[in-house]
Amino acid sequence: MFMRLDHIPIHPGEILVPLSLLIATVVVGIVVRTFLFRMVRAWAGTENNLGDMLVESLPIVLWSIILGLHLATQNSAIPRIYLRYIPKTLAVLWVASLTIAASGLVGKLVGFYGGRVTGAQSVSSITRRLAQIAVVAFGVAWLLHLFDVSLTPIVTTLGVGGLAVALGLQDTLSNLFAGFYVSISGFVHIGDYIRLNSGEEGYITDINWRCTIMRNGNNLVVVPNSKLGQAIYTNYHLPDRRYDMSIPFSVGYDSDIDRVEKILLSEAIAATADVKGLAVFPPPSVLFNPGPGEFALVFQLNVSVDEYGSQYTVQSELRKRLLKKLRAEGITVPAPRAILVDQKDHA
Repeated sequence: MFMRLDHIPIHPGEILVPLSLLIATVVVGIVVRTFLFRMVRAWAGTENNLGDMLVESLPIVLWSIILGLHLATQNSAIPRIYLRYIPKTLAVLWVASLTIAASGLVGKLVGFYGGRVTGAQSVSSITRRLAQIAVVAFGVAWLLHLFDVSLTPIVTTLGVGGLAVALGLQDTLSNLFAGFYVSISGFVHIGDYIRLNSGEEGYITDINWRCTIMRNGNNLVVVPNSKLGQAIYTNYHLPDRRYDMSIPFSVGYDSDIDRVEKILLSEAIAATADVKGLAVFPPPSVLFNPGPGEFALVFQLNVSVDEYGSQYTVQSELRKRLLKKLRAEGITVPAPRAILVDQKDHA
């Protein structure tokens, strides 16, 4: 014999109590979230900090709603036979929301701490993705446990199927593992300037599951991770971002060697205060090297710049300053051989 629920009289308290519990729990959650934000910002003194990252990643309001629904249903007059699926449903929602929040938080934490540990501007996307995948895998295993699903058959099936997938995705997996190795090796960081032995060069902008992306001017250079893992490359930002370079300078044979050295050195030292990118330490030096040439005396000015990309601007500024200084001091700067031959032919 069945009874119609719409014929059962409902007392107002039977609705007000569960509804009040739900609303009160949500309000408490909002208050707690606001309080945490204020407390974290007052403690750190800024809005861009680890505490903000943590509070923003936690779905406190959603958890308040889940808790409110649990309290409301447990204190309602609804027959328990109709509530048997509610606890497990709410548990699934809570685990799912916790997994999503933890995955996002782990990705942010890897980016936050990874850059500090490795000295990079930011960590690669593959490192963050692998950390997030590990969290999601744990969350899925937790959900399966809630439904009393054994993981052993699933792991066995994945193991057998994984072998077949690995054989068909050899190139993809090789790029994946190579990218992971490059990310954790410490030899390449996001923001580093590298040059491959094959000639490609640029600033590293990202290392994803398939390729490494470099920026060269307004263009992108895409290198498969497996190629980068096997390539010989030069990292111009390790172990120091400073780049040492030499600028050859020629003067006439009638010039005084000691005087020329003094002029070049003093002008280069003075330029460290004006030329952007020119490093003060180590100080500039001048060598009479390679020395007497076919048409001129050749000097070598050695300077350092703050990073590899600054060398071209610094070279241009130094050449202009040194040429003006030498001319002002009456030091002859011989013309290239091609110009001399051309002038001789037109004489």
